[in-house]
Amino acid sequence: MALQTTVEQVEGLTPVTVVALDGELDGATYEGVIDTIRGLYAAGTRKLLLDLSDLSFISSSGLVAIHSAMRLMRGEAPPDTEQGWEALRAISDKVERGRTHPSLRLCGTQDGVQKVLDRTGLGPLIPSYPDRESALADF
Repeated sequence: MALQTTVEQVEGLTPVTVVALDGELDGATYEGVIDTIRGLYAAGTRKLLLDLSDLSFISSSGLVAIHSAMRLMRGEAPPDTEQGWEALRAISDKVERGRTHPSLRLCGTQDGVQKVLDRTGLGPLIPSYPDRESALADF
């Protein structure tokens, strides 16, 4: 199943860009997600909500995309995707334990996807909410 990405701007006290992912985030789709987020940051996005309500699967490449989103939203370069497993290992080797990301939120994360995020150490670093409304309220 392909991945569909929808981008929406939510105006408010703090403008938030919502990127909704629908389908599977895997080796065939992760670079497109990274490119989308890179472009949004370059265009001025500073608060990002990844809506994972319709994300049915995440592979190791998808984890690299989530880690890249963290780095991009800090103004850092994403890991080199050509490094393959080394890029994925960098997630667990370089995560900042106990410190949540200030400008990235997740919402609607399904149990299976959340378990994968938690096992790699990414889960505790990115605040996750049951729905879009509660995530937007906490920015």
